[in-house]
Order: sequence, then structure tokens, then C-alpha cells
Amino acid sequence: MKVRSLLLATVALVAVAIGYNVDWGFNALRLYMSVSQPLEVRDKPHQESTPDVEFIATAITDALVMPWSFAFMPGGDILVSERGGALKRLDPETGELTAVEGLPEVFYRGQGGLLDVALAPEFPNPPWVYLTYAAPMGEGNSTTRLARGHLVGNALRDLEVLYTTEPVKGTDKHYGGRLLFSDGHLFLTMGDRGHRHFAQALDNDLGKVLRLKPDGSAPPDNPFAATPGANPAVFSFGHRNPQGLAQHPHTGDFWVTEHGPQGGDELNRLIPGANYGWPVITYGEEYGGGKIGEGTSKDGMEQPVYYYIPSIATSGLAIYSGEQFPAWQGDAFVGALRQFYLSRLDLGIVGSPDEHRLLADLGLRVRDVKVGPDENLYVLSEQGSLIRLEPAD
Repeated sequence: MKVRSLLLATVALVAVAIGYNVDWGFNALRLYMSVSQPLEVRDKPHQESTPDVEFIATAITDALVMPWSFAFMPGGDILVSERGGALKRLDPETGELTAVEGLPEVFYRGQGGLLDVALAPEFPNPPWVYLTYAAPMGEGNSTTRLARGHLVGNALRDLEVLYTTEPVKGTDKHYGGRLLFSDGHLFLTMGDRGHRHFAQALDNDLGKVLRLKPDGSAPPDNPFAATPGANPAVFSFGHRNPQGLAQHPHTGDFWVTEHGPQGGDELNRLIPGANYGWPVITYGEEYGGGKIGEGTSKDGMEQPVYYYIPSIATSGLAIYSGEQFPAWQGDAFVGALRQFYLSRLDLGIVGSPDEHRLLADLGLRVRDVKVGPDENLYVLSEQGSLIRLEPAD
């Protein structure tokens, strides 16, 4: 095991250092982390103090395999998606995992696989469960799909594909895939699939945030619904690979996190019809060095509210609202896949938010973060743990 781990780590770091294939390199690094880094919270709760909060982190389970997202169910169970194509039902009291049947075929390669899971707002009447996933499209091609099915017991029934993003591509990265229900609409993030120029064109899905009806159709009041030649589902564009999406519980604003290249991961406030600049403007650079686009700003293109240099590989996003952590009210919590921590951003201050790093001692690749029905914070790690953060008192 030790030899295998050292080999994986060496190959990963070399790939990243030379910029030859950074995505493959970090996949290898992720595998290295999963086989060689046991989590302290598996044996005992982890207690941590910050200037304003003292909390305890406890693993509900550590038996997941490359999880991507989770959703809280009425009654207490939690649905968890695993990138290999499995959906698990987790009993948080016992830690027992039960497989859900009836899943679609996924393209499990690179960054692809089963991605987000979300419950319809009216769940369980009817019991719609929504999924995003990388779907195989033949000849090595793939794309991001949105589907839904009725959850009956531990099986998805009547599965239907609602939306297939286009164009399909032969790359295995930048699938986006994050879902958010709001006010009768469904938002879906979509990456550029490694083909940058599509992000600035309005006639496709790549590098966009899409706004759909729950049945997958485009609402007539979308920003570009009446624009000739434009994709009517587009809500915003100029994104690279947005993987976190949340609505502020107090202001109603939408927020998105997205991967930059080498440097320049971003937190953005979404504005209908806005252009977020990729690949014309960015605070990142080419892997291995070199300028991208025209600089860091341009008229008509939005600036990030916050950006990370170096990159942390942003993932899931939550904005806290609850009584468990009054000091965190309105703060954004961003998962870090590359730097192995949970990033807290204070959105209430004037100017650029202050960043605070949580759980840095645990070495977690944080894939998703959500506020639970109990108003505690829940963190999902790619190493296989779902961890609950609750006040120490």
C-alpha cells in the first residue's frame, strides 16, 4: 500500500508540475489521498476553534466511494451520489447505506460520472429525484444530462431525460452539473468541456448557467429567450467550470463558484444575462505559465466578488442561515478539492470578503457542503466521509 501510494503521489505531482495534464494529475492525487490518508474523524470527533465559533466535526459515515453530492430527505435519511454511478440512501443515525436501483448509465472517466442529486421542492408528492450525470454519447464522446425519476422505496422508477447539453465532446472534464431549485425554476451549471470559445457564444450550453422549468424546458422570461440564434435556456455565460451554486437565504441573490485555470478560482454573484468573462478575462494563467485572454477586466464583463490565487479547486457552495452558528449568518462556505479545506467567506463586510480556513488539519478533498434541516453544516469529502459540523457546546 505504501509503495502504491508513493507512486501515485509522485506521478500526480509530476503531471501537475509540468502542466502536461493537470486534470489527470489531480485525479491521480485524489486517488493517492483516498488510499493513504485516513481521516481522524473516523476514530473520534474533531474539535476546532475559530475566533468566533468552536465546533465539533463528526463523521456520519466514511464508507462512501468517490461521492459527489447529497440531498436531505423528509424523515431524516440522506441521498448521496457516487461518481461511479451509484446512489446511496444513508441513515444518519446508524450510518447504514442502502443502494438505490434504477440509475442511468454514466460516463465514469476523468471528471465524469454521476454528479448532483436534488429533490423536487414538493417531494414526496410527487417523489421526483433529479440527477445530473456525464452521459456516454458514443465514440468516446460524452455530455452532461439532467434526468429525474420517482423514488419508490429504494428504486428510481419512470426515469426520464429532461435535458441533454450540447454540443457533445470527446473530452472528459468540465461537466458542471450543479442543481438548484428556486421559485419554480431549476438552475443547472455547465462547464466549457475544455473548449473555451463556446463559453462566449450564446448558441450552446457550454460555459453557462442554465435556467429551466422543472420539466427541462426553457422559461419564456429567460434573458436570451427572445434573442435570435441564442439558446433560450441560458441565464448567464462566460463561465469555465461552475461547480457550486447557492441562493442567499436573506437577499435571494444567486451565487456560483467556478474553477479557474492555474489560479483565479472565482465566487460570483449571478446576474441575469451577465457575461463572466471566460476566457477573455481571468485572474488565472495557462498551466505551466502564460497569459490567457486580454487580462483581468473588460467593459461588459463581470468581476468576481472573490477569487483565489493559488487555485483551491472550488466545488460545492452553501450560504449559512440558521441558529446553530449565529456568527456565520450569511457567510459562504466553499469546498476546496486541491487545498484540502473548507473555505468560509464573510460576505457581510465591505469590499472583498475575508477568508477563513476550516478543517485544514484533516486533509479533506471537500466535494460538497450543505446546511442541514437541523441547521448544522454538512461536509462531503471525496475520501468517503459525510461530516457534520455542530457547535461544541
